[in-house]
Amino acid sequence: MSECNHDCGSCSANCESRKTDKSEFLEALNPASSVKKVIGIVSGKGGVGKSLVTSMLAVSMNRKGKKAAILDADITGPSIPKAFGIHNESGIGVSPDGNLMLPAKSLEGVDIMSANLLLDNDTDPVIWRGPVIAGAVKQFWSETLWQDIDFMFVDMPPGTGDVPLTVFQSLPVDGIIIVTSPQELVSMIVTKAVNMAKKMEIPIIGIVENMSYLECPDCGKRINVFGESHIDEVAADAGIKVLARLPIDPKIAQMVDAGQVEYLELPWLDEAAAAVEGL
Repeated sequence: MSECNHDCGSCSANCESRKTDKSEFLEALNPASSVKKVIGIVSGKGGVGKSLVTSMLAVSMNRKGKKAAILDADITGPSIPKAFGIHNESGIGVSPDGNLMLPAKSLEGVDIMSANLLLDNDTDPVIWRGPVIAGAVKQFWSETLWQDIDFMFVDMPPGTGDVPLTVFQSLPVDGIIIVTSPQELVSMIVTKAVNMAKKMEIPIIGIVENMSYLECPDCGKRINVFGESHIDEVAADAGIKVLARLPIDPKIAQMVDAGQVEYLELPWLDEAAAAVEGL
């Protein structure tokens, strides 16, 4: 057989010349920006508190004296600005040279870029197709002035569609944290997220279970509202760590709705924050 030219289809799948360099797909950060670590916050399904965990982790790192930022990649369902009390009236600023967007800044100094800050009204829907949404995420990364960021948290939409794929391929993700809830479908849902990360060769930092339990205000007993949690078995099967179990607590919802997530006590996330800081 003549020497393969790598275009004929006869070349082995393991041929070195056919292996793709992941860095070829990375979207370049603009020269004026600096981001040291990028952490994706993912979930297999919606409604499990992914944005809440994203916000809490950014707040935790900010309290440790690290410069934290959030890139809200959940374009069609952005909720990060509301949690921090940032309204779209403030809008997105522009750098002095007019070339880059300036992220909004929370009261305690967390940098935030979100589609909701580009809308005339908070309730305006973002009716875009997948490729346009994916393009917006890349623009948030490459066309925003991210100044001296130690840890950037990317709040991704649920599932394994266009945007998670874009983030994994286009941003230099150092690791992901999977957020879930204690329901029967958790094993299948978490496994999907784990398998996607492994296929994309993205390290998994661990898993956070939200709505894990309700603590009785009278006796302190923990009540498993959604039934017995199987998160330990699921994590063991996937070979990942359980980093936190967040309770069902009306105070959390009240403070997030009031835009005061930065003033929550966050004792449950100590291990998760330590894992992120150790990257």
